[in-house]
Amino acid sequence: MAANCLSLPATTNIRFRPRRTATVTCSSLTDQSQSPSPSLAAKRHLLQLIADEHRGVKTQSNPQKLSQIVDAIDSLAATGRGSVTTGESLSATWRMLWTTEKEQLFIVKNAPVFGTKAGDVLQVIDVEKLTLNNVITFPPDGVFFVRSDIQVASAQRVNFKFTSAVLRGKGWEFPLPPFGQGWFESVYIDDEIRVVKDIRKDYLIVERAPYSWKE
Repeated sequence: MAANCLSLPATTNIRFRPRRTATVTCSSLTDQSQSPSPSLAAKRHLLQLIADEHRGVKTQSNPQKLSQIVDAIDSLAATGRGSVTTGESLSATWRMLWTTEKEQLFIVKNAPVFGTKAGDVLQVIDVEKLTLNNVITFPPDGVFFVRSDIQVASAQRVNFKFTSAVLRGKGWEFPLPPFGQGWFESVYIDDEIRVVKDIRKDYLIVERAPYSWKE
């Protein structure tokens, strides 16, 4: 990549959704005084563990922390065992919080070398249209995204096949060939986060982004 050449196109559509306002009721106040559910306690623990890991960059050089995070993922996954995570709730713009995926972490860590920086890293899934976009943004104007077709394989597994890839800057676009296929399992999903294991034994933790990414 040439320095300062990456830019997110003016045509990129980011639609912000209004944040929902929580309603405080007597029952919700009562719930706060009680012990959290096993899934909520496990989720809080996992999010605390990854909070300062720079999306996984720091974890790469800390095997002990990686082991703690994987154990926390397994604990949270156990609370969601048997649930369906491949339904409509999977359709969203998901923003990466943490991963073990080396290629993505390489880009996040080394983007400044190429005169840019990595912004949000996204998975954009539409279960109804059977599509998946893996997206890395480079503010203010750059984006690299890979299009895939998907197929729901089971209650928690989705198969995918790459169809094309695009490196796009301000006023230019460079197409790249597709390069593979595989599957991922969403072992936990709720209104805020999703936890994923994939065919390469990588882990991914994402949150629902406050906007919808469109090509």
